Amino acid sequence: MTKENLYLCMGSACHQLGVYEVLPQLQELIIRYELEDKIELKGSFCLETCSVGIVMKFKEEVFTQINPENIETKFQEEILPSILAVVK
Repeated sequence: MTKENLYLCMGSACHQLGVYEVLPQLQELIIRYELEDKIELKGSFCLETCSVGIVMKFKEEVFTQINPENIETKFQEEILPSILAVVK
């Protein structure tokens, strides 16, 4: 089975907003929801929405306003449903 890519912006603005605190939390969430065989977490250079917090992208959907304090909620409410709709 081919894995789908989940991109996490690692650009300088996201770096300043705490992306390196978000990354280990995101890796843990992928394991907790048993997605490691279905998605590939990849770093990305700027996703061009620097003014709206840390950014992630799955397929054509962009998730914004991510930070170390809300990554779990954002993942459960926005990102996970998008992933599950594709990788069942």
